[in-house]
Amino acid sequence: MSELVVEDLHAVVGETPILHGVTLTVRSGEVHAVMGPNGSGKSTLSNVLMGRPGYRATSGTATLDGVDLLALPTWERARAGLFLASQYPTEVPGVHVADVLAAAFTASGRDPALVAGRMADEAAAIGFDSSLVDRALNVDLSGGEKKRNETLQLAVLEPRIAVLDELDSGLDVDALRAVSRRLEAATTGPDPIGILAITHYSRLLEVLHADVVHIFAGGRILDTGGPELVDRLEAEGYASWGA
Repeated sequence: MSELVVEDLHAVVGETPILHGVTLTVRSGEVHAVMGPNGSGKSTLSNVLMGRPGYRATSGTATLDGVDLLALPTWERARAGLFLASQYPTEVPGVHVADVLAAAFTASGRDPALVAGRMADEAAAIGFDSSLVDRALNVDLSGGEKKRNETLQLAVLEPRIAVLDELDSGLDVDALRAVSRRLEAATTGPDPIGILAITHYSRLLEVLHADVVHIFAGGRILDTGGPELVDRLEAEGYASWGA
């Protein structure tokens, strides 16, 4: 059982304060949805957790199974079991997905010879054209194809906790359904992952069922509850929380 624990996290981008005391806990098998208006700090939260340059925690803690994430460089946070599916996946010419995943397997003590077979299986599971898998990382892919590529990487790597920063943006209805089903499956079984899903839209949660919903605005969590908060949000908007 893994556990991502964020306590009273404050952070800045450059010198601008963005996060103002975020507290949440995500455990294996759980799906937490973070929903909030544009500019509320949701993506900042994901970037601070993963250690993106320019995003700096000023106080508070973030641990994964007791490991202080904020004290680690990004690659060690990944090796500790944290995965970030970016809102805007980066194109890396000359570097292929299989090479990235094989290196990650080697770094974690797993057999890189397993990567090719697992990539083929996962591409088929989410309807990702196998010819696109052989390209350089995200190069010449559409927005939706990049998001499927992120999902494939997540499924092959099997992190402990996955942070999804608007994974649903750019996906058509069929792609969203396929990706959501794969993510839902990853939260069950003998070694389930925990998911922190940042999203604007409830459609992601029609298949990827949220156990906990956080309403986020102004760099802080305004409310936490169950799926009923999504219904309230759809009916009343963020104004219901004064956001």
